[in-house]
Amino acid sequence: MTERPFREALIDLDAVTANVRTLAERLGTPAMAVVKADAYGHGAVPVARAALAGGAAWLGTADLGEAFELRAAGIDAPILAWLHDPGADFGPAIDAGIDLGLSAEAQLHRAADAARTAGRPAAVHLKIDTGLRRNGVQPDEWAGAVAAAAQLERAGLVRIRGIFSHLANTSAEADAAQLAAFERALAVAAEAGLRPELRHIASTAGALTRPEARYDLVRLGIACYGIPPFADGTTSAELGLVPVMTLRGRVAAVRRIAAGDGVSYGHTWRAERPTKLALVPLGYADGIPRQASGRGEVLLAGARRPVVGRIAMDQFLVDVGDDAVEVGDEVVLFGDPATGAPSADDWGVAADTIGYEIVTRIGPRVPRGYLGGA
Repeated sequence: MTERPFREALIDLDAVTANVRTLAERLGTPAMAVVKADAYGHGAVPVARAALAGGAAWLGTADLGEAFELRAAGIDAPILAWLHDPGADFGPAIDAGIDLGLSAEAQLHRAADAARTAGRPAAVHLKIDTGLRRNGVQPDEWAGAVAAAAQLERAGLVRIRGIFSHLANTSAEADAAQLAAFERALAVAAEAGLRPELRHIASTAGALTRPEARYDLVRLGIACYGIPPFADGTTSAELGLVPVMTLRGRVAAVRRIAAGDGVSYGHTWRAERPTKLALVPLGYADGIPRQASGRGEVLLAGARRPVVGRIAMDQFLVDVGDDAVEVGDEVVLFGDPATGAPSADDWGVAADTIGYEIVTRIGPRVPRGYLGGA
């Protein structure tokens, strides 16, 4: 059986721990580490353990399947899951001690029905839509939802542990308007008799820029992975963070081409001079964005080198000029800029997207290797 070309996403778990600790100490508020989408492509179970070691008080997942994976691995920390299939059975989540983020009164009643069967109340965080317009109880339905929640809580079927929302991070003015809407929602909930122990609205960006948005809990997402949550050019180093994922491969082939030779599909790039090309065995099947064709860079043989021609499904080419490059040499697509490598954000710029997408889209054909951790 032929071994596959070398490719790896190397995950530094000690960097996760350090990032969470740095953020938690800076913010001074209990933190939830968000490990949805397989921890943004980094591996949910090992990252969750590393985040807890860094002081995370909670873990966050999008759906219940992700939360069950953590429980199956023996992780017993508090977990909140907030995006549910319309027909989701909340019973197993109640049995597993998973908190439910609910966005509609109908979900509240389904959680209460599951609690009757489970013989224990459902722990609920009720979400109010303060302006992101994705999910959450609509403002004109909020009074009815919290009244129902209070009634179900008195009946012992639900425990309203939290009330939450999400900032759009549009502008200081928009954030202020959302916070005002959140305060109004909290007041209506209090009038209905709800006394949640946790109020939370801020993800990393909001928590860093608006202290008043920190409330009782902050949700730390992309910054846990050492990627800045801002689009203004702020670097990970400026935030005291270390990028967690290093995506690397090995040169699979080297060839010399003549001036005028075209490269890859469609010959969108032609050599202006005689040069050498290095073949890197990663492509869009592995999550390397085709949109970065001719724009991305890699670290190879001590220097950043340009991607030339179109990125294909399994491979792309790098122009190395006349420098000494051999088959088997390591190629770093992105990692910690302190090493000279491009960052995930650099690839995001090259692909007209964000660093979040770059790391999250790295596919299952790329093995994850792990450094550090307990």
